[in-house]
Amino acid sequence: MTRVLLTTTSFQDTPGVHHDMLAKLDVEVVRERGPLSEARMLELAGQFDAFLCGDDAITAVVIDKSLPRLKVISKYGIGLDKIDVAHATSKKIPVLFTPGVNHTTVAEHTFLLLLALEKNMLFHTDSTRSGGWKRKTGHELLAKTIGIVGLGRIGKEVAIRARAFGMEVIAYDIYWDEAFAKQHNVKRVATKEEIFTSADYISLHTNLTPETRDMINAKTIATMKKGVLILNCARGEIVHTADMVAALKSGQVGGYGADVLDAEPPPADHPLLNAPNCIITPHIGSRTYESVVRQASCCVSNYKAFLEGNTVNQANKF
Repeated sequence: MTRVLLTTTSFQDTPGVHHDMLAKLDVEVVRERGPLSEARMLELAGQFDAFLCGDDAITAVVIDKSLPRLKVISKYGIGLDKIDVAHATSKKIPVLFTPGVNHTTVAEHTFLLLLALEKNMLFHTDSTRSGGWKRKTGHELLAKTIGIVGLGRIGKEVAIRARAFGMEVIAYDIYWDEAFAKQHNVKRVATKEEIFTSADYISLHTNLTPETRDMINAKTIATMKKGVLILNCARGEIVHTADMVAALKSGQVGGYGADVLDAEPPPADHPLLNAPNCIITPHIGSRTYESVVRQASCCVSNYKAFLEGNTVNQANKF
């Protein structure tokens, strides 16, 4: 019987039609609580015909050990940086993904982080929960400049919400949608560096690539406005952790709000967990009921289409 490894916890924990869709495929489903390390993936490799995965370490050695049985990888989500897509391609293993399912939810979470930082939300709730009534003065978003690195689906939703708050929006993307920018009054900048030097808030919505890894580091942070707020709902590795901690302690960065870290789940002593003016959420920016059902349903639909010989949403063409 066809065996499928399902690792994403939000798929498993959230009720919805995706469970019935998967049950109707008449396959054996083995459930693990991801994201799984390379070591755990290697223990499981070779036992499955398909992976329905989240951010598990599907490396070249995992793929090799999974062959010849493994036939397809169906990613729950859009980020593929934890999968060695190039190696999967060389082995003719389709990598499927779920574009267009979580942009609203992640954009909303971006503003949750921004508002929590600017309004000192955690300070105030900690005070009242402990019986106090301490207060700090915050800041308006009105008329501030937000710089968006990556004006894809999520970046566009952030831009729309920023305009609703009365903010000035500048953005950088290699693939520029001029019609969208004109409609929503988004100013295009020629380089990421222009965002770094100009923005009050910097919101990261770019893929993790060799070029974007550690993009936010001591050198780039030094070019930013003192007290800049940085938001990261993309990938933790885009920000150099030690440099961010140092910038938070010095006040060069006024606040860091992130839904991602360079190690997930992080060790208890991860330096950003207790850094000043830093809010970390456990990669739940897309974890709303609406978004989970969309992502999970798309993930299963992609796999069903593959079984039927009609592959869709394939990230690696060959």
